[in-house]
Amino acid sequence: MMVLMDAAATPEQIEAVMERIRSFRMQALRLPGDDHVAIGVASAIPADVRPVLYDALSILPGVSRVVHISRPYKLASREFHRVDTVVDIRGVRIGDRECVIMAGPCSVESREQIVETALAVRAAGARILRGGAYKPRTSPYAFQGLGVEGLRLLQEAGQRAGLLTVTEVMAPEDVPVVAEHADILQIGARNMQNFPLLIAAGRSGHPTLLKRGPSASLDEFLLAAEYLLHHGTANVILCERGVHPLDRAYTRNTLDLSAVPVLKHVSHLPVIVDPSHGVGVARYVPAMARAAIAAGADGLMVEVHPDPERALSDGAQSLTPKQFSTLMMELRRVAEAVGRSIAPAP
Repeated sequence: MMVLMDAAATPEQIEAVMERIRSFRMQALRLPGDDHVAIGVASAIPADVRPVLYDALSILPGVSRVVHISRPYKLASREFHRVDTVVDIRGVRIGDRECVIMAGPCSVESREQIVETALAVRAAGARILRGGAYKPRTSPYAFQGLGVEGLRLLQEAGQRAGLLTVTEVMAPEDVPVVAEHADILQIGARNMQNFPLLIAAGRSGHPTLLKRGPSASLDEFLLAAEYLLHHGTANVILCERGVHPLDRAYTRNTLDLSAVPVLKHVSHLPVIVDPSHGVGVARYVPAMARAAIAAGADGLMVEVHPDPERALSDGAQSLTPKQFSTLMMELRRVAEAVGRSIAPAP
């Protein structure tokens, strides 16, 4: 439910509306807008309470009208929050005119590997360094990441290259240590509906990148984002990374680029695309990266490794630094064609 105030509503009238919502033991949020003030009821409203609350709010001075929100998610909905959210982390603005590129290896393997990659992707124009310290792997025998040491190396490489960092957090108890070392928490596709993890990440208040689960509908995806928003993280970034394919003979997943304009229509949150996981084959990554920018994505997450053939994880979908540099030049032309931009190489 959302309360739209008159243009001439006084601060006292606005506060009275918020206090009336709180009297029903519900959360009231003042929402950003271009002209009139809007106040959202950021709580589930029981069916028997909804008409009572509607009547109670409609008659208050300064109220223009009360609007029911039709989406199952509220805080993530554009009905609730009409203005695009721009996630600003130390001057890097995700969701603004510039498409922000995140790049780096699937896994942090050594200081030499992550520093070399960080310097290379920075030279090509990336703004954020990605790299896994904790790796959820299908096989218990596969490389699981370096853990806390990997976090330290990622942080060191990011600082050396002048890049923000993003890395995956896999368990609620790991949120504090990952947030201490990384600028952005990543919740991976396998954990999209790990509700204790979503709650812990939300309560941390740390910027969080949420990946869509491989079998998740868009409503399920946005309800997972709702957990983060509801528990306190305002800076949420959505990431489309592909859904289960009909034919695994050619690609690892099916990259659902139609999700980008849909998510931008129904939600105010910024949307990026991970073409590396989306197709799982390096030769197809550039085409899907270009298509993602054309579809309206606010950025990309691309896997880059100095020696993909020797990578400990996901080498088959990783670009070399040279391939990434070429891709960045191509992406700048695509972004310009659709009225966006990508940071030039320094």
